[in-house]
Amino acid sequence: MSRSKQLKLGAFMRPVSIHTGAWRYPGALPDANFNFPALKRFIQKLEQGKFDAFFMADHLAVLDMPINALKRSHTVTSFEPFTLLSALASVTEHIGLVATASTTYDQPYHIARRFASLDHISGGRAGWNIVTTSNPEAALNFGLEEEVDHDERYVRAREFYDVVTGLWDSFADDAFIRDVESGIYFDPAKIHVLGHKGKHLSVQGPLNIARPVQGWPVIVQAGASEAGRQLAAATAEVVFASASNLEVGKAFFADIKGRVQAIGRDPDSIKILPGVLVIVGETVAEARAKHLHLDSLVHYDSGIASLNSALGYDVSRFDPEGTLPEIPQTNAGQTSRERVIALAQRENLTIRQLAQRIGSYGGLAFIGTPQTIADDMEQWLIEEGSDGFNVMFPFLPEGLNDFVDKVVPELQRRGIFRHNYEGKTLRENLGLARPANRFFQTTTASVS
Repeated sequence: MSRSKQLKLGAFMRPVSIHTGAWRYPGALPDANFNFPALKRFIQKLEQGKFDAFFMADHLAVLDMPINALKRSHTVTSFEPFTLLSALASVTEHIGLVATASTTYDQPYHIARRFASLDHISGGRAGWNIVTTSNPEAALNFGLEEEVDHDERYVRAREFYDVVTGLWDSFADDAFIRDVESGIYFDPAKIHVLGHKGKHLSVQGPLNIARPVQGWPVIVQAGASEAGRQLAAATAEVVFASASNLEVGKAFFADIKGRVQAIGRDPDSIKILPGVLVIVGETVAEARAKHLHLDSLVHYDSGIASLNSALGYDVSRFDPEGTLPEIPQTNAGQTSRERVIALAQRENLTIRQLAQRIGSYGGLAFIGTPQTIADDMEQWLIEEGSDGFNVMFPFLPEGLNDFVDKVVPELQRRGIFRHNYEGKTLRENLGLARPANRFFQTTTASVS
């Protein structure tokens, strides 16, 4: 491995911990998802640790689960992403600000305007996590009786991406001349009217905001289905992946990079960051003890609801001591469904055992000392399982502080993680090129 190759690190911060028991852990802040002073401290700690980005997942409905499970969930209330990230932009200088925004239930003009605004407010640190929404409760919140078909969601998503990026290019970079002497604010030759009319969308344009600082905010995507992989290869610059182990990670890494190259993109123009839960201890035994304690805080009501949600299918009526039955295809997201089924088959888990795992956290986890965790991360980088990680903390603030204060220095000592930010924008720090405006070449404006 070239010593110049560096890990890229995002922080998965909505919810502040994906683990269902996180809010109950000793010393944790039970209201951390909805506590602005705490979130401000968290992002400043991440920036101290030179993280690339603070990432907010989002939901357009209260999670679809039985009330006995929902009442135990710390995700039932949290801030709207753009409101929070705009506020956090004012108390940070370098860390990226990435938010989920749905192509299924929002409009491209809204999305383009919000992300352009966030990019300007933050000085070029915005990122858009493109998602298609499968929650049936969200459909009901947006005037539909049932969720949109899985494949159709991805067709709309691709068109949506084309419209949003086209709107970001409404003005040339040098359109706003603001000539006080002549009284001309912008060059009318440097504005483009999109005039899009497609299968799903009709958007006139132009966007009523200057081109983003980064040209476009960084495009982020997740998803492992065939449709999701193809959309990522065509549009994404960062992929938030789900990989249960290094071999799965290497296969996904090679597949996405291969698809990117096949369509004429540079494989280095896309960064693959698997999600990983990290639990740090002074010894491996101490870290494992923390993990066991954390898992013990998850109630079975939460576990079975999380399992049903991940599968998009209710298995609570089956014998909890039996194995998982055949799960039919649904309109729910395919990535989590396939991951859970593979886990159940690989380890021959009963429904009860599987519910405990999924209700706790069933994905990739590095549990150990700062040295063993750095070993794992370095191995993934060397063996091309990832370009870095989207780090999930087990409980806050302790889990976050442990990573920044103990793991980051070890990564830096090995020469695989930065000591200082490379630039001011998210693109500069990720090593991503600023996209050219598809409608204009940058020239010096001259208007009379």
